[in-house]
Amino acid sequence: MYTPPFNRVDDEAEIRRMVAACRTAWLITSSETGLPLATFLPIIWRDSTVIAHMAKANPHWRHIGADAPALLIATGPQAYISPSWYAAKAEHGKVVPTWNYSAVQLSGTAQVHVDPDWLRKAVTDLTEVHERDREPPWHVTDAPEPFIAGQLGGIVGIEIAVTDVTAKAKLSQNRSAADQRGVVEGLQADAHRDGQAVAEAMSDALGQALRSGGR
Repeated sequence: MYTPPFNRVDDEAEIRRMVAACRTAWLITSSETGLPLATFLPIIWRDSTVIAHMAKANPHWRHIGADAPALLIATGPQAYISPSWYAAKAEHGKVVPTWNYSAVQLSGTAQVHVDPDWLRKAVTDLTEVHERDREPPWHVTDAPEPFIAGQLGGIVGIEIAVTDVTAKAKLSQNRSAADQRGVVEGLQADAHRDGQAVAEAMSDALGQALRSGGR
């Protein structure tokens, strides 16, 4: 992922927060012929391991050999940026549209799990993570055991050993503070939901930059 220095995120805690907020990622591997294969998955990233699962009917997993190279892409909020929002438009007009977004790439090796106990733990852990803010939370044990056993028979587990992490937050950091404020105001009036989230992230980043003496 192309990541200019001003867009790069290096803080591990922040990167993990970004992935946890996404809750999902695209798993990309290659088939024996070199054809890229991609599946959208809910994930958990703990320490240097990502846990996920996919439908057994999905042919993707059959092309994942032992320790196969794998790429996970977790994408956060994204929004179109109109040049009309820049203060620089009124100054010299030398502005063009762009797109702001956040993303994390996790590279490593993947392996497939079919063991029922492994699958049960993976599904239980994923459920607990995504249900923890609900009241009352749903638990795997709330469903009849024969039903759960049957559902586990319809999936395979995916485990990725993460060896490299690249994180990017493209939030107009290369623009002046006046331009950034204009973008924030424009996004706050945007009808797209992601625009609001990008505006909030930009406001936080701009505030941090100004407090640290940035422009």
